[in-house]
Formats: sequence, C-alpha cells, structure tokens
Amino acid sequence: MIGFAMCGSFCSFDKSYRALEKLKDRYDVVPIMSNNAYYTNTRFGKASEWNQKVATLCDRPIIHSIGEAEPLGPKAALEALVICPCTGNTLAKIANGITDTPVCMAAKAHLRCDRPLLIALASNDAMSANLANISKLLVRKNVYFVPMEQDDPDKKPHSLVADFEQVSDALSAALEGRQMRKLFL
Repeated sequence: MIGFAMCGSFCSFDKSYRALEKLKDRYDVVPIMSNNAYYTNTRFGKASEWNQKVATLCDRPIIHSIGEAEPLGPKAALEALVICPCTGNTLAKIANGITDTPVCMAAKAHLRCDRPLLIALASNDAMSANLANISKLLVRKNVYFVPMEQDDPDKKPHSLVADFEQVSDALSAALEGRQMRKLFL
C-alpha cells in the first residue's frame, strides 16, 4: 500500500491524476490532500469534483486532516509516500520539520519509520527561495525526487516541475533505495 498526497499546485492536477491512475494499476493507494488541495476551487476545477475523482479511483476516502494523517507512521504503515504535486510551500515545511498540514504530517509520520518519500515538485520558486530546501532534502535519508525540469525558463526562470510521466519509475527506484537519474532534465 502506498500513500499519494496532492498539494495545491492546481495547474498540475491533471498530470498528477494521470500519474495516480498508473500507480493505482500496481498498488493499493491511500489518497491524501493538503487543505488547499481539498477545499479550494480554481480555474482548474472544483475541489469537490477533484475529491470525488480521487476518492473514487482509490476506492477510499481522502485523508485531509492532520489527525487522520498522523497514524500513517507506525500504526498504518505505507510502503512509500508520493507527494504529487508537491508545492514549494510543502517542500519548505518538510525540509524544516513543520507539520501543520495533512500532507506534512503524513510525510513526518511516514519518514519516522524509514520508508521512502517521493516528491514530484511543482514550484515557481524552486531555483530561488526553495533551492536550499531541495538541497536539504536531497541529502536526507529516504527522500527521493521525481526528475524535474524548468517548465518555462523565459517566463518563469525560477520554476521547476517534475516530469509526471516518470512518477511510476521514480517510485520503483525509491523502493529500491535509489534516486532516479537524471534528476534534472
């Protein structure tokens, strides 16, 4: 069983959902959402519609509170936890030990059991304000990244986004204890 957590990079939801569909073919999946992902309506869709889609695909309710996420460590062990998409905000919180959202609590609870955490980053400030947080997590045991690239170097020069097509392969590598390479495409 794996966890699949979604944060509020709403423009990435379609790609994240396709990655979830591929993983669902191979794994029993526990869906998790940040408060923003679970409650926010955007031009990319209504929260209730995304929630229904994800819960139906996973055939279980979405974990969307800190209290529901906390047992994902020793009491409800997951083989791996995938955060897809992971915003720069969530990345910074995980890197600095802040657990004030369901996704951050799930990551903390999961990592305390020395199991793989896979991050599919989607952040407009990854190569500026969040670069230090990427480096903090790159050297942390059991934390892995989906290969990523600049999605628009001219208009968003500090942005990095995961190659969502590689989530499944990156998860396989993480379960083997290795970081998939090439990390930056």
